[in-house]
Amino acid sequence: MPMNMIHRRICSSDSWGRAVREYMIPWTLRDVDLGADSLEIGPGFGATTRVLVGMVPKLTIVEVDPASARRLDAQFPDVTVIEGDGAHLPLPDNAFDSVTCFTMLHHVPSPAEQDRLFAETCRVLRPGGVFAGMDSRVSLRFRVVHLFDTMVVVDPKTLPDRLRAAGFTDIEVTPAVGRFRFRARKP
Repeated sequence: MPMNMIHRRICSSDSWGRAVREYMIPWTLRDVDLGADSLEIGPGFGATTRVLVGMVPKLTIVEVDPASARRLDAQFPDVTVIEGDGAHLPLPDNAFDSVTCFTMLHHVPSPAEQDRLFAETCRVLRPGGVFAGMDSRVSLRFRVVHLFDTMVVVDPKTLPDRLRAAGFTDIEVTPAVGRFRFRARKP
């Protein structure tokens, strides 16, 4: 589902790109080895992709919005761009060393679809592979930015059990002001 105009403006801004580059990705991926072949789910406008492309030798991204997928494909010629749904990944089993997602889980339209995304992520990871990401926590500003958007917030307190049910182990969820990060490993 497309984002509202306010949300689109924020996520395509230089200040968002700077926050992603200087804070969000360093905090989220601190001490995480992405390996050689990584998948990013839901890159949106590509601020996270712009950073990840310099961190791994091979990057694949899956974006559900067709217009965004086309824009990303033109913007990142060395990245494999797939138009698709993270809850129904059109990818083979055991294909990636790591999977990441940043501030997009709350755009997945239901907890059941979020759980399906977690299971699909586990399926496409190689044994020992890591799933790492971050998402936002509810606040008034967050609600305003998401008016008329899909907004199904993930509760960081229930996330470990949900990831465990999807097949992950070594689960860490770290809350912070306004956001949380998570890491989990495929056994």
